[in-house]
Amino acid sequence: MELRQLEYFVAVAEERNFTRAAERVHISQSGVSAQIRRLERELGAELFDRSARAATLTVAGKAALEHARDALAAAKAVGQAVGEVTGLIRGGLTVGMVMGCTLTPLFDALAAFHRAHPGVEISLLEDRSDRLVEEVRAGTVDLALIGTASATPEGLEALTITSERLVAAVPAGHPLAGRGHVALRDLAGHPIVCMPPGTGLRTVFDRACAAQDLHPAIALQASAPDAIADLAARGLAVAVLSDSMAVHYRDRLTAVTIDDVGTPALLALVWRSAHGPAVRELLVHGRRAFAGPGRTGAPG
Repeated sequence: MELRQLEYFVAVAEERNFTRAAERVHISQSGVSAQIRRLERELGAELFDRSARAATLTVAGKAALEHARDALAAAKAVGQAVGEVTGLIRGGLTVGMVMGCTLTPLFDALAAFHRAHPGVEISLLEDRSDRLVEEVRAGTVDLALIGTASATPEGLEALTITSERLVAAVPAGHPLAGRGHVALRDLAGHPIVCMPPGTGLRTVFDRACAAQDLHPAIALQASAPDAIADLAARGLAVAVLSDSMAVHYRDRLTAVTIDDVGTPALLALVWRSAHGPAVRELLVHGRRAFAGPGRTGAPG
């Protein structure tokens, strides 16, 4: 008894027609008929009543059908199990990371995954958040760390890592430095330095400004928080950063909360619903790494 015989038997039983069953399994009708005859000889019983126009199951055929389906399902499960193990023995995993974001828990997760599955080749690339989202959707990137203005980008699954407010960061002596809070309108009279379009932080800022019909002067743009902070520290512009970004530069910049930006800047891991075993395993390590010390990061 062979699996292909059971496959043909189930196809004929479900289609109730040898011709349609042959089309379904992509072989000739004579080939299907011959294999089912051979199966019937091995079992010692006819499985179909061929006297009628439709192929109907005999009592023996009805008794065999569910067992045949179970056998095919079991064979498929074996193939999937071996495939998953093979995928974690050898294969590749492409991880994306938003530009300008150095987040050690992600690196810890990648290191733990590599120790557990050294045969999987890991590739890490940087890009803008919007492009990373499209690459994950397209399947060219398996999982990505992005900055975003929405908890779960459409069509993907997501794990939020941080959720932070935006702040204006200015050097000592700046007119905004002595204020604990500002509104977006307060920034309108000052040049702004922030991340470029396509990043999560910039999307949050742009949407908040658009909601109030504000058009701030974006004088300077940089992908790296260090560059944004350096430009602001030299008095060239007001930096728009997240809370955790600004903390790193408190020796030279004062962070002022922007009250009327209600949407937080999020940092999230995103992946497709139909992901493979390598992504599933990396997520296990990722959740563990981000739950520990040092989980805060800088949305980009």
